[in-house]
Amino acid sequence: MSINDREPPARRLFLRRVGGASGVALAGPALLGGFASPPATAQDVAVRETETRHSAYLSLGPQEAACVEALVNVMCPADALTPCGVDCGLHLYIDRQLAGAWGRGDQLYRQGPWRPGKPQHGYQSPLPPEQHFKVGLEALRRGAQQRTGKAVEQLEAGELDALLQHVAAGRMDDERFALSAWFNDFLYPLFIQACFADPMYGGNRDKSFWRAVGFPGLPAFHGRNVVQYRGLPFPGAAKPQSIEDFG
Repeated sequence: MSINDREPPARRLFLRRVGGASGVALAGPALLGGFASPPATAQDVAVRETETRHSAYLSLGPQEAACVEALVNVMCPADALTPCGVDCGLHLYIDRQLAGAWGRGDQLYRQGPWRPGKPQHGYQSPLPPEQHFKVGLEALRRGAQQRTGKAVEQLEAGELDALLQHVAAGRMDDERFALSAWFNDFLYPLFIQACFADPMYGGNRDKSFWRAVGFPGLPAFHGRNVVQYRGLPFPGAAKPQSIEDFG
C-alpha cells in the first residue's frame, strides 16, 4: 500500500523515509581545536535548559527511543504538509504520556481478576500502560530482528512500512503477545493523539497538524465562529492558538 506516487493532500500517515534525527539534546558545548567555547550567557543557559526540558526522554531508554523515532518517522513522513514525525515531536508526546499519570494507569482499575476481554471492552491488561507499551515495543523489535535480521531503527522506510503492514494484519502475532492488537488499539491511537494534541504536551510541534487541517486551536474560544463560518474557510486557522499562547 505504498503511496510514493501520490502527492499531498492525498496523504497517509505512513511510508516514505526515516529521518536520522534524534530527539535528545543533552550534550554541552564541545572543545574544538583545543579552544573552549565562549562563556555562556544567561540567555544561552535559559535556551539550553528549555531545549533539554522539551527534548530529554523521561520514560524511554536509548534503544526504545530509537525504535519509537523510527516508527513515528515512517508513520508521519516529511512532505508539503508537515515535517517528519520526530521534527513534529511525536516521539516526545508518546514519551511524556508513558512517564505521566496515564502511563502509570492512575485512572485504571487494576485489582483483577484478569480474564480475557472482548475488543469492545477496551484496554484489558494487568500491566499499566507504560509497561504494556514497552512489552509491545520489545515484541516488535524481536519480530523485526527475526524477520529481517535488523533492528527496527536500521530498516529502510519501505522495509519498516511493510513490516508494520504485517503487524497490523496480525501476521506477527504469537502465543506470547498479540502484536496486532498492541499496534492497532494502543500504539496507533497514541500516535494520532501525538499528532493533534495541544503542542504543550510535546507533539504537534509548531501546530503543524492543526495548520494542515485548518484547525484554529482552543475550541472554547470559537463557539460563535463555528456558526458564522460553517462550511467556509476560517481566517484564524492560519494562526492557531494553543494553551501555551494564553499562559
